[in-house]
Amino acid sequence: MNSSVAPQAARPHRTDKAPPPDAALAIRARIVAAFGRHFLARTDDGRLLPCVPRGKRSEAVCGDQVLLAPGDPPLAIDRVLPRRNALWREDQWRSKMFAANIDRVLLVTAAVPGVNHGLIGRALIATDAAGIPVTLLLNKCDLPQAEAARAEVSLYRDLGYDVLELSVRSAPDAARQTLLPLLSGQTCLLLGASGVGKSSLTNLLVPDAAAATGEISAALSAGRHTTTATRLYPIPGLPGGSDLMDSPGFQSFGLHHLSVSQLQHAFPEIRARLGQCRFHNCTHRNEPGCVFTADPQAISPARLQLYRTIHAELTAPQPR
Repeated sequence: MNSSVAPQAARPHRTDKAPPPDAALAIRARIVAAFGRHFLARTDDGRLLPCVPRGKRSEAVCGDQVLLAPGDPPLAIDRVLPRRNALWREDQWRSKMFAANIDRVLLVTAAVPGVNHGLIGRALIATDAAGIPVTLLLNKCDLPQAEAARAEVSLYRDLGYDVLELSVRSAPDAARQTLLPLLSGQTCLLLGASGVGKSSLTNLLVPDAAAATGEISAALSAGRHTTTATRLYPIPGLPGGSDLMDSPGFQSFGLHHLSVSQLQHAFPEIRARLGQCRFHNCTHRNEPGCVFTADPQAISPARLQLYRTIHAELTAPQPR
């Protein structure tokens, strides 16, 4: 190499060929609704602006901070600003990021239809890997089945997770007062299986959520498809930056981007006993001298089976 020639500075990677937006003209906003290649962004002064990605790839997700190019709507998304964190969803075809820049996940389960340990377990892995605090909400605690559900979620309380009890339908004011300290100044993602009262909880915290959904639908010209879109609502009565994110309509969390090490550290029971097995690289499946085989009290059978199932998913050969 000719040492007299100074190396060129590395150029930032961009997914499109457009020049960077003029900082004086660019509009900074946050994505508050996303469906396919259609987005709605909210500016700091509360304006809602339809927008689309400039290139073929759609990389923005709900919760992203973005820079928009000025012009006629829909505005072009020039840049997605660096994310603090992100979560992925998964279906039978692929994993896809669906939410970013989350301060807390509110994971809802209920006495009826019952505690969904599969969803809870995978959600806890995803949030741990992303570094997002999670609070479990046990709803419908006014029903006769509440005592059994309370015993089931004690597993997570014993592992160090916060568990709050609610009765959204019969005691809405108490439920709201319980949640307000968690919501103030935070972006909270609401998650839960069908039938646990997530819609009731959304309507309790954001009374005009239905109207807001209609506004989003009109702005995106997406009609009924916004029922499966991820949405971000400002929570009335709380300071700015207090937002509730709702993302219905996906089957499971995407975990295939995780490493085995991340998986192991996402289980508090396994994380606490790493290095105690006979072999330092024990996978906790069927190796001799595994602490979890030797001590059945170290982890519940259902939790160990969940770990082994996901381990198999992460290490399975990928189709070409």
